[in-house]
Amino acid sequence: MEPNLITLLIIASASSVAGVLAGMLGIGGGIVIVPMLYYLLTYFGLDQAIIMHVAVGTSLFIIIPTGLRSAFEHSKRGSFNQSIFKKWFIPIALGSILGSYLAGISTFKGLTLLFATLALLVSYQMFRSSRKDETLRTIRHPLLNISPFFIGIVSSMMGIGGGNLSIPIMSYMGIEIRKAIGTSSALGIVIAIPGSIGFMISGYSLPSLPDYSLGYVNLLYAGLIIPLTILFVPFGVRLAHRFERNRLQTIFSVLLAITAIKMFGDIFSA
Repeated sequence: MEPNLITLLIIASASSVAGVLAGMLGIGGGIVIVPMLYYLLTYFGLDQAIIMHVAVGTSLFIIIPTGLRSAFEHSKRGSFNQSIFKKWFIPIALGSILGSYLAGISTFKGLTLLFATLALLVSYQMFRSSRKDETLRTIRHPLLNISPFFIGIVSSMMGIGGGNLSIPIMSYMGIEIRKAIGTSSALGIVIAIPGSIGFMISGYSLPSLPDYSLGYVNLLYAGLIIPLTILFVPFGVRLAHRFERNRLQTIFSVLLAITAIKMFGDIFSA
């Protein structure tokens, strides 16, 4: 499973894009890293039964340093909501722990369908809002209070930083988009630490794991990907602060729609 020149170029390209997206949109980069690892591990002939587990577990591990760099860069520019972070910290962490456990024992089709539908609806609303040059309607609803727990579950199971779901929810709560992005970067770390530990434990001692693996976390690919993602995060942060709010909302709504469509595809192809 040693990477060749072509796979190294693919890793470098995807890692750079993931770093830019992590800084610009506060999503941790998992939306790029998981598919890239999935296809690379498939190319190397890894056991189909554990390919997605390794891709997700490794992605979560990568999000830890990437999210730290992104959160630091956004915090320097004042793009961080401390109140939301403190309020969401525990439920997101608990959700991540549960999600990493569920990933090892279930397919999570029903839960994925629920959040894919939600993501598509939110994407549509954000896109409409950005086109009309108006702010998102602020919502106060009891369901928003429990949303961090479910964000932690789904994000941990999918190997993403959670920004695809947490940022639109924060926007609905009336939080400015750049502060939502910076806060999401920090919350991605809260998801990634317990999530990656859970994947390490659940995959520990499996005989079919690729070389240099600690459970479902592959340290070789993590070591190749992390330096470039960290390097490119500041470029994404600068882009986030140069773009107008409406343009950021447009970009994010499109990305959210892509994520939702991919989730639907995963459901029906499984």
